[in-house]
Amino acid sequence: MKLELQQSWWAMSGVGNGAREWTTEEKFEALAEAGFTGILGRLPEPSEADRWRKLLDDYGFSFGVHAFPFPKLGDDLTSFLKQAKDFRVQYVNAQVQDQYTVGPEAVDFLNSLITQSEAVGIPLFIETHRGRITQDLLRTVDYVQQLPRMRLSIDFSHYVVGGAMDSEPISETTESYFHTLLERASSIHARVSNGHQVQVDIGDNGDHPMVRHFVRWWRSGMQQWRKQAKENEAFYFVCELGPPSYAIQSAVNGKELSDRFQQALVLKRLGEEAWRKE
Repeated sequence: MKLELQQSWWAMSGVGNGAREWTTEEKFEALAEAGFTGILGRLPEPSEADRWRKLLDDYGFSFGVHAFPFPKLGDDLTSFLKQAKDFRVQYVNAQVQDQYTVGPEAVDFLNSLITQSEAVGIPLFIETHRGRITQDLLRTVDYVQQLPRMRLSIDFSHYVVGGAMDSEPISETTESYFHTLLERASSIHARVSNGHQVQVDIGDNGDHPMVRHFVRWWRSGMQQWRKQAKENEAFYFVCELGPPSYAIQSAVNGKELSDRFQQALVLKRLGEEAWRKE
């Protein structure tokens, strides 16, 4: 069992040396130098597939891919899953559409996606995300209770901001529901929110008051995963700080108020510390 420290490729959008955005090759080099061991991105277009496969192999990176902006109700995911497996992807992260699919219809559709992934033989993690089938905490808890094979990519930033949760206190009810989802965690998407913004600057030392809650949840997810995992499996900790409009910008000059790459390194360190405290 091991921890894969991945960076979201979306989070590398616009990242560079201050004068220009880094090239793909420069981004790979920067991630390797920073100690990341993989990337969560998109399945490359055919024209880019050889380039990406070589870079991933040269750096020994793990690779997860988004199923995005599908699947939505009625979609067949099998073809995409087969493409991902052929590219030697470790897992597929799905933001399942849409937020208006609920109840038995949602459960049946999620079950069909899980069944397809099992048939192809590639792990499928459903992401907890606003504006998706996992729109809110209560319905997602209901899904996992009905679907014992459902595995999750946990991103509680969406539920914290959606539930207007301030630093203190986090209710016992919320903690109980979060625990139910953390029992199904196979991946963590590392971003810290408060009750009002989905992505906040946590400071160079992670001093933001919400950090201790997020780190506690991340550690719990890791603990639950270790109880169930096999020796050759990996847990995926993905630093996922989005570009604008996720990132807050200055009203004066439009520049981002935070250095996203440096903040990703803080999140990476916090994830490593949470893992080591197991």
